[in-house]
Amino acid sequence: MESARTTRRFRPSRPAPAATGRALTPVSRVLRLCLHALLFGLLALAAGRAVTDSAPGAGWVVTACALLAVLYVAGVRAPVVHRSPGAGALWLAGLGAAWAGLLVVSPDGLWIAFPLYFLELHLLRLRWGVTAVALTACAAIGGFLGHSSTVTPGAFLGPLIGGAVAVATVLGYQALYRESERRRELIEELITTRAELAAAERDAGILAERERLAREIHDTLAQGLSSIQLLLRAAERSLGDGPPPAGPAEDGGGGRGAGGEAGGRAAALGHIARAREAAQDNLAEARRFVRALSPPDLEHGSLAAALERLCVGAPGVRARFSLSGSPTELPTPYEVALLRIAQSALANVVRHAGAGRAEITLTFMDASVTLDIVDDGRGFDPAAGRSGGGDGTTGGGDGGGFGLPAMRSRAETLGGTFTVESAPGQGTAVAVTLPLPVEAPR
Repeated sequence: MESARTTRRFRPSRPAPAATGRALTPVSRVLRLCLHALLFGLLALAAGRAVTDSAPGAGWVVTACALLAVLYVAGVRAPVVHRSPGAGALWLAGLGAAWAGLLVVSPDGLWIAFPLYFLELHLLRLRWGVTAVALTACAAIGGFLGHSSTVTPGAFLGPLIGGAVAVATVLGYQALYRESERRRELIEELITTRAELAAAERDAGILAERERLAREIHDTLAQGLSSIQLLLRAAERSLGDGPPPAGPAEDGGGGRGAGGEAGGRAAALGHIARAREAAQDNLAEARRFVRALSPPDLEHGSLAAALERLCVGAPGVRARFSLSGSPTELPTPYEVALLRIAQSALANVVRHAGAGRAEITLTFMDASVTLDIVDDGRGFDPAAGRSGGGDGTTGGGDGGGFGLPAMRSRAETLGGTFTVESAPGQGTAVAVTLPLPVEAPR
């Protein structure tokens, strides 16, 4: 998705640094200093020639140059001139009036037209700036003709060509600046996106490792401890139900042998009881680890609550969650698998199905639990989805997310079934059924 920063439009009427309010770049700063130097150099040249040539009205020329310099410095130092178009236009009007006075008393004043071109294009909108440049060129031509007895093509071509060069220079600079800004913003966006992607991949890796550890602990340590506990319980019952000790007439050794056997059996029962308690404690600890390693969505609520939050937060589609049957506590791997399948299916509905509505249903039955995800999107051909293309809940276009194979693998790993019903233009229905484990509470 294109960032809002890259779609921001620059106003072509001003040089980009002034228009965007950003700090001046080194190139912009150098260009501005060159403009200052050009204006003051031309003013000094006009005043110096009037004084050295002892021209009539030399005092007026020096006064006009000084007034123009003072007005220019005042405008450059005033921030409002650069922030407000009205203040900038007013400043240009004052400079124009002072320059017109200089033109009246000295033909050298027409040289000032060139830096004025850049100021007008800098502060005014493009159409008004070009108009001001044209008027300034006309005034320069008029000033030259007023002081010259002969008319030459240079009197017309000089100001006009200077104005055209100024307009072309400013437009070219603005185009280059806009392109530079777009590239800079794209680079910033790329850096930000890469950082976000790295963080997302890191979080996904952490969650995947947590889920893997939870499955491993549940499928190995927890199951082994459960088996040990069952075997110890059976051994305890076998010792408790064993044959009674032989009487004195039968063993010929008096009551000492019977007492020793009874004491040994009691000690064995005590050891078995302590071993069973240790196995039970470690089983509880293993289950606590499994719960601690479960996804954050399941840490503070049930699977039904996590699915409800998933529907509420689905963007661009009206998703609804419903619960059927009597909820029963599920092992953590079951809850993780069902939640991840629902997340994957709903994410692909949002991205690819073009659906307006979606419904997630969690159904508890006597021997199984079923998750259904149904949408009214454009649908797809399940056979084509298996071969890599697809839509809706398929993974063909989600850039590496969970598709049909991943969801089916999750279900089949737990001994469940995974089915997809869809047709082009008829929406999609995904159903996952997992058998309830024998040890699960009913």
